[in-house]
Amino acid sequence: MAARLKVFVTTDGLTDYVVAASSRAKALTAWGVRQDVFKEGRARETDDPALTKAALASPGEVLRRPADSRGALAKLKRVKAKAPAGPSAAERRKVAELEAKLAALDAAEDRAKAALEAERAALERKAQTLAERQAAEREGLEARLAEAREALDGRSA
Repeated sequence: MAARLKVFVTTDGLTDYVVAASSRAKALTAWGVRQDVFKEGRARETDDPALTKAALASPGEVLRRPADSRGALAKLKRVKAKAPAGPSAAERRKVAELEAKLAALDAAEDRAKAALEAERAALERKAQTLAERQAAEREGLEARLAEAREALDGRSA
């Protein structure tokens, strides 16, 4: 069984808005209102025969007329949402500036990485040279130690 339709009226001071709906919540939705204008006393259910007849002829559709008049009701034209315009020149400029800053940051990071890599390579070469010197020095010391032991062993025999 379909819900019984009621006729609701609200005003913005200049225009009366009328809708036939099954509940207050559906009337608020039809009007595009988020706050409860019924609770605030700015909307009400009506039994005015002229309003009821017109609203029940097109349920769920918002009708309007000049406020506090007995004029004819007209269908409320829905405002179509405008398609978003393309980005503005300022927005494009901002994006370009940010892209340039990001590219500069990337280049600085690449330079820092290259410098660190060169420093690492230099330290590795230095470590290799030091290791070679220590190995040579160790060989020399081991050879002298062996000679000293031989000399010591030759005297005690």
